[in-house]
Amino acid sequence: MITTPTTGMPRALPVEHQQRLMGFAHEVSFPQGTRLFEEGGRADRFWIIRSGTVQLDMHVPGRRAAVIETLRHNELVGWSWLFTPHSWHLGAEATTPVRAYEFDATAVRLMCREDPAVGSTIAQWVGDVLAHRLRSARTRLLDLYAPYGAGSRG
Repeated sequence: MITTPTTGMPRALPVEHQQRLMGFAHEVSFPQGTRLFEEGGRADRFWIIRSGTVQLDMHVPGRRAAVIETLRHNELVGWSWLFTPHSWHLGAEATTPVRAYEFDATAVRLMCREDPAVGSTIAQWVGDVLAHRLRSARTRLLDLYAPYGAGSRG
C-alpha cells in the first residue's frame, strides 16, 4: 500500500478525508514492552505508527504467542475496531519505544456513518490492511507449524 509520508494514510484517501480523520488523532508514546491490546479485548481505538515497531501476535494453545507481523512507520495498528463485535483478533506489543497517532474508534465510526463517502474510503483502506494481514498470518503460521512442503503447490 502506498501511503502519504506524514500520516500513513493511503494516497487514494482524498486529502479532505485524511484531514477529517486526522482531526480525531492525538499523539501518544509507548515504552518498549507495552502491550497495546490483547486478543479478545475491547477494540476501542487504533493507531498509526510515527516511529518505532509494534509486533502483532496470536495466541497458540500450549505454545508461546506466534508473532504474525512487525509494523513500522506509517502503518496502521488495529483493524478490529471497525468490525462488530469490536474485539481484537490479535495481540500487539511495542518492541521498541513507539510514537503514534491514536484515534478514538467510536468517534471515527460515527464520522463514517454520518459521511458515507468518508466511511467508504476508510473501510476500503482498513479492508486492504486486513487482507494483507490475513495473508501474512497465513504465511507465518505455515512457516511455524506446517510440515515441510505443506504450503507448496505442485
